[in-house]
Amino acid sequence: MDDSERSVTITEIARRAGVSVPTVSRVVNGRGDVAAATRDRVEALLRQHGYRRPLRARTALRAGLLDLVFDDLDSPWAVEIIRGVEDVAHAAGAGTVVSAVHRRTTSARQWLGNLRARASDGVILVTSDLAPTLAQELHEVAVPVVVVDPAGGPVVGAPSIGATNWAGGLSATQHLVELGHRRVAHVSGPAGLLCSRARLDGHRAGLESAGLAVDPRLVREGDFYQESGLREATALLGLEDPPTAVFAASDQIALGVYEAVRRAGLRVPDDVSVVGFDDLSLAAWASPPLTTVRQPLAEMGALAARTVLAAAAGEEVPNPRVELATSLVVRDSTAPPRA
Repeated sequence: MDDSERSVTITEIARRAGVSVPTVSRVVNGRGDVAAATRDRVEALLRQHGYRRPLRARTALRAGLLDLVFDDLDSPWAVEIIRGVEDVAHAAGAGTVVSAVHRRTTSARQWLGNLRARASDGVILVTSDLAPTLAQELHEVAVPVVVVDPAGGPVVGAPSIGATNWAGGLSATQHLVELGHRRVAHVSGPAGLLCSRARLDGHRAGLESAGLAVDPRLVREGDFYQESGLREATALLGLEDPPTAVFAASDQIALGVYEAVRRAGLRVPDDVSVVGFDDLSLAAWASPPLTTVRQPLAEMGALAARTVLAAAAGEEVPNPRVELATSLVVRDSTAPPRA
């Protein structure tokens, strides 16, 4: 009988991963106190061998379901979050119910009604800004809630998971300044989102640390999608003294900037350098490949799932706010400005 034909035990997973049995148990139960590399190795083995927790180990989960709620699902950004949540939920023997409320109170209320009608072990809200009355209703459902990239203030006192957006904005702008750019524009995300404001603040700090004035004409508000990148970059390139570089608050905005540069008869990076934010899979396939700030989206989803599973099991969540590190990925869309 080969490995694919028999049930694998935690002890065998531990031996193959080179870790202790308690470490594998913590991964299986969605605990957060395991190093990321170790967790990835163990979860890969669990998936490879089709491990399922025995019934008695699943009793802490009332329904075996997690609710994952987005404003919208029309972005590869959302897919990365879903992938991280699904990996952890699957390893814990739980399913995932994915919903989109489309920034509408009626949709959010409908989702809450569905939540009351069925059991759920926890809710993960992604950039959702529930109205106060709906937030109170969610609190009354009495299930654990974790927020990924909160839009505004805290939701019903829930812990939140995010990334170091300010540091990412700083590193993007510093990279462009170090290449010699002095006219660096920024196309932001929606001003109402905390992550957008943090990236903009990091951009401003990068300019100020280099002794450069922040020109308000070079800051334009987008919405994270390509169309806004095209619209705002077209306006920027139409200025009397246009920027030689653009820091876009998302990779999708950056692709819109690419198109604006092309329509203006210019080239990236020969005439305009571009930096994005997220490091979606499309960034490496852009032409030219996009320099961007990597946001660990799948890891954020995974940590949110582990956090809500721990809360569902009655464990105390020690940190109300966790930010995962961003990092600059340099590719071919940035270069020194023309002399």
